[in-house]
Parts: sequence; C-alpha cells; structure tokens
Amino acid sequence: MVIIDTNDAVGPSGPPSPKGQHVQLPSSCGASGAGGPMSDQLFELPQRYLDLQAEARQLAADCADVAARADEADAFDPDVRERLARSGLTAVTVDAAYGGRFEKVDSLAVTVVREALCFESAHLDSIFAMQGIGSFPLSTGASEAVRKEWLPKIASLEAVGALALTEPDVGSDLRAVSTTVTEQDGELVVDGHKSFITNAGDASFYSVLAREGDGHSLVLVPADTPGVSITHPHQIIAPHVLGDVVFDNVRVPLDHRLGEPGKGFKLMLATLATFRVSVAGAAVGLAQAALEEAIGHATMRHQFGKPLAELGPIPAKLAMSWVEIETARAMTYRAAAAAARDPLAGLHLSSMAKIAATEMAGRVVDTCVQVMGRFGIVRGSKIERLYRDARPMRIYEGSTEVILDSLARKLVKDVASGQIAGGKR
Repeated sequence: MVIIDTNDAVGPSGPPSPKGQHVQLPSSCGASGAGGPMSDQLFELPQRYLDLQAEARQLAADCADVAARADEADAFDPDVRERLARSGLTAVTVDAAYGGRFEKVDSLAVTVVREALCFESAHLDSIFAMQGIGSFPLSTGASEAVRKEWLPKIASLEAVGALALTEPDVGSDLRAVSTTVTEQDGELVVDGHKSFITNAGDASFYSVLAREGDGHSLVLVPADTPGVSITHPHQIIAPHVLGDVVFDNVRVPLDHRLGEPGKGFKLMLATLATFRVSVAGAAVGLAQAALEEAIGHATMRHQFGKPLAELGPIPAKLAMSWVEIETARAMTYRAAAAAARDPLAGLHLSSMAKIAATEMAGRVVDTCVQVMGRFGIVRGSKIERLYRDARPMRIYEGSTEVILDSLARKLVKDVASGQIAGGKR
C-alpha cells in the first residue's frame, strides 16, 4: 500500500484564489519536540499526492464547460465520462495488479482527487467515486477470475460499478434488508428490490447486499443478467444518477458471491472504512468553490462606494468561512492518511472528518449565499447548484446522526477502558 510519508499529513492550502488554486502560506512553525525542530513538511502532502492533485484539478478545469449541464443529469453525461476515462484517474480506485495506480486502493489519493473534482462538478466527482465504492467488494472478496474480468474495466471506465444496499423500507438499518440470495442447482439466485441506488441504469454490475441464511452476503450481479430491471421513481434536489433495481429470480454463477457466505457486512465495513473519508474531501472542494464564488462577487460588486468585501460583516463572514474550510481540510487529510495506512483502525477518524467537512460545507455555502444577497438565490447560478449539492452530503454514506451515535459508543467505551478519547495514541 502506498501511504503518507509522515505519521499524519495535513495539507494547508492557503487562501482561496479566483482560479481555484490554493496559495501557499508561509510557515511560522517554530515548535520543536523530542525529535528535533518541527519541519514544515509534516504538514505538506507528499509529492506523489501533489502530482495527483494537479492531474485532478486539470481534469476538473477541462470539465468546467459542461459542469452545469452534467450536474443536472440523471444519466451519465457522455462528455464527462469520456474526459474522465481519457484522464486515467479512475485507475486510482483499483489495485495496481488490475490496472490501478497504487499497490492498494489509497484513501488519501481518492480523497485528494475527490476534493479537486467536486470543486467543479458533483457529477464528475460521483462517477469517479462510485468506480471505487461499487468495485471495492470485488477487490477484497471476489475470485481471481472475477477480479480479472471486471477490475481492469473499472480502472479504464470501460465498465461502471454500483453498490446496491438500501431498499424501499430499509435505509440505515441494513441488517433488515429483505433481498435474498440462495443456492439452487449450482447457481446463486437473487430476489429483491433495491432503492436509491447510485448509477442505476448506467452501471455494468451491482454489488448486492442480500440475506443468506442467518447472515448477509454480497453478490455480484451483472446488469445485463435476465431478471434485472431498472426504474427511476425518485430524483433528489441535487440531480443524481439514481434509480431502483429489481431482481426477479436472477441467476448468477457461484463464484459471483463476494467473500464468504453470510459475511457480507465484513466487506461492507471494509468499503466504508476505505471510502467514507473521501466524502469529506468532496465536501471541502465544494465549500472551496462556494467561497471563491462569494469572493468573486464581493470584490466586484460595490455598495456605498466600496466593494462588499470591505463592508460591515462581509469580511468576517469570508474569513470565517476560510477558517472553517482549512480546519476541515486538515482533519480530512489526517483521517485519509490514517485510512491509507489501516482503514479499519482509522474508521473513527474518517467518520469524524465526514461529519466535520459535510456540516462545514453546509454552513459555508449558506454563508456564501448570504454574502451574495439576491444574486445568491438566482436559479441556474453556480452558487445555487453548490447549495443544492451540499445538502445530500450530510445524509449519504452515513448520516450525521447515525455516525455520531456510533462515535459516542466508541468514545464511552474508550474512556471506560482507560484509553484516550478517540482511540489509543
């Protein structure tokens, strides 16, 4: 696994600039410890991640001309898909043995890319992220033959992955799913109804959570398998490639079971531990974009003979938004670096980062709308798109409330057992 060069890397990026690049602040760090003077480099991303960040920023810029259209789409935008495929960045979501960039999928790499992509387009970010989320159960639980068949296609974006968990009556309580998988005549038979599935209709396969006996299994179901049907009963305030997937007596080979029978939650947890922190990266990128929109407006628009950026509470609102973004970015990079080393051991940090960054994005975007006044509530504007895109982040991949409940249990357990709150140090 490719990991961070230091124990926990965090990335100061400096104040926002109109072009979406981040100005490096000079360091005044003069602290020293047992290991000698503290280096600025402790708080820098290693060069390989900076190079990856530059690639992702270039792709985002290349998609700027179609971002507004793509972010309203309920199916894959062909231009965004083609440009993402040409960039080669989807290889970040797959192990090197199957055409990926890194020896193992690297949470920090995924997070850095998502931050850059979501700065420009939520649609672009979603396509990239779901290549990893949809395929990771294959990377960790599939047979070698299945991995060789599908993962190189995921790396090149020839194939599209999806993870089918939730159902019409099941959201956070995934142990209550009613979809079933049984062995019949040397095959796996899947029956059930999945709802609110990202990439439904565009996916090449679905990693499906289903009951098997007294446990739950994950099963790979190619999208063209007889008995698979797609409907689109819902759309959300931030348009998304979304749909329901029905499995009616769907039969797949036995080797399409991912991992051991009844042990599907283990693979789900591994996927969550690897990718949850990347949502925080996307939230930081979105908030950065909103702040730069507000700065552009506040510096160009004049009232009472001055730019808005110099009037009343506006400077403080902009500065506080910057503080919040940089704080969330630091937490996100630290958590992503920890997840790159050991995803399960760092899951509590990933969960903290996800909450901190997505809640921050909601506050910052709302502040930016307020700074822009009536121009912040114009339909079809970029800030309106960012406002809508920010809201679902606090719900998907673990709602704030569900994650806080889990963190509270860990906190109480750690304190009771004599550990420092948040885990051993």
